[in-house]
Formats: sequence, C-alpha cells, structure tokens
Amino acid sequence: MEAVRTTHLKKTYHGKTAVDEVSLTIEQGELFGLIGPDGAGKTSIFRMLTTLLLPDGGAAAVDGLDVVKDYRQIRKRVGYMPGKFSLYPDLSVEENLNFFATVFNTTVAANYTLIKDIYVQLEPFKKRRAGKLSGGMKQKLALCCALIHKPTVLFLDEPTTGVDPVSRKEFWEMLQQLKAQHITILVSTPYMDEASLCDKVALIQQGKILSVDTPAAIVASYPQPLYAARANEMHQLLKALQQSADVRSSYGFGEFAHVSFKDTDIDIASFETILAKKGLTDIEIRPTPVTIEDCFIERLNSQA
Repeated sequence: MEAVRTTHLKKTYHGKTAVDEVSLTIEQGELFGLIGPDGAGKTSIFRMLTTLLLPDGGAAAVDGLDVVKDYRQIRKRVGYMPGKFSLYPDLSVEENLNFFATVFNTTVAANYTLIKDIYVQLEPFKKRRAGKLSGGMKQKLALCCALIHKPTVLFLDEPTTGVDPVSRKEFWEMLQQLKAQHITILVSTPYMDEASLCDKVALIQQGKILSVDTPAAIVASYPQPLYAARANEMHQLLKALQQSADVRSSYGFGEFAHVSFKDTDIDIASFETILAKKGLTDIEIRPTPVTIEDCFIERLNSQA
C-alpha cells in the first residue's frame, strides 16, 4: 500500500518556484531518501506533507489522507523531526519527552517499547536541559519526541547535518531498527553517501526530481565507464580534461578528478601520454566505482 503520494506538487515563494511539479509514490514500510543540496526543495516538500505548508498546486496524500482536507487526521499519524533543533532547550530530556507525549494524548510508558533502544542512551542525561546536550544526543531526543505518539509515517528533515560521523552511523542504525517495526520513514539529506542506506531515493535539484529508483538501480544506470584521475597539479589536470575533445565529462571528486570518455574503448595509456605532453607528471588514471554523487552530477549535466 502507498504511504505517501504526491502528484505534480508545487510550491512557490514570492514568485520563485521551490517545488516544481513533484510526483512521488512511497510504499508503506519503505525507508525513502530525498537526496539533494541545500535549497533543492526538500524541506518545502516535507512541510507540505506534514500539513505545515499549503501546496500552491498539485495534490498530496499521506496514508490515503489529503494534506489539505484531512490535515487534522494526518497530524495525528505523522512524526516530524525538523532540520533545526526545535525542542525546548530549558526543559530537561525527561520533561521534553513527557510534554510531547501529552500533546498527543498519550504517555511515555504507553509507547516506550518503540523508543526504548534510543532512550536508553539518553537516560543517564534525563535530568539535563535539552539545550546542554551534545549534537548527537539532541538528535536522539528529537527522534524520541517525534516517535512518542507511534506515528505511521516519520519525516526526518536533514537529521544528520552537522552531526559527527559516529553519531551519523548510530542514527542510521536506529532507522533500520525502526523500519523493522513497519514505520514508513522519509529522510532528506544533502549527504550523497547516505543514499545507499535507503530502500529507494529521489534525487532532487532546484525543486525538480532528477531520478527515482533504488540506489543500486541508479548507480547501474550510469551510461559510461568511469575513471579516477590525478596528477601533480590537479588544477592543471582538470583544465586539461575539460579542454580535451576525448573527454565526455570531468569534475573534481576529493583528491581525484572523475572522468568519462566519449569513446568507451579509449586507450588510457595513450591519453596519459597526451596529458604528459601538457607538462603534467605523476599521472594516474584508473577505473573507479560509480557513486550516487556521480549519478547526480550526470543527471544535472544531461539537463543543462
């Protein structure tokens, strides 16, 4: 069954389109990732789906309920963790959790089994003010508060932004445990490496969906063999690659350049010789696995 459906969903701010005809279908129990940079429209989509914003066009439903007509019922069914920490900093961990349980006419005890594995990490700090918690602990508290009323669909807006790598890893492990309890989870993130942790992802840029599929299928759809290249002068290497008639695409990727060629059977050794004639040394070009980020860049280039 469908947990979320959007059809040509649109949102504009002062004449500027933030969400541009977005159509998505998310199945119940799915861990779905909305992947894109800041300003891509991820937060606007989440706010419309959680009934905090009215769409300017199209339609959307959560658990079969219309986000405009049935907003009261939807608010009882969804959990929402906004990108910015929004709990009460002067209340303790314990007080925040009890407050949000009361808002939804429930108690911590009634749904404790749902948050137990997360809350045990917070329990030693239950008397500490929320504003005094570390980033990772704030994240766990916000997740507990979003879950305390046992939502059927959980929206997490950039939950790992600004969090240390260890806490990021722990957070995704918690999401896998929640998924096992048949909660539909939607996560937005600018981190391309987190896409592989989702069942399905949508790549989004400037309010438009570039691709929707499983991470493996998106990677498999990359049209060309991909290579990682480096040399003594990376700036000069990138310039040479961009000017070469043999190169299909090239861009910086960490300490390497990622490059694909127009001819899939290109002689790499001969191409290295051409680069050496341009004054480059310590040249290395080797095949490299395709990542979601490579696919994102490929789709952006194909639309340019």
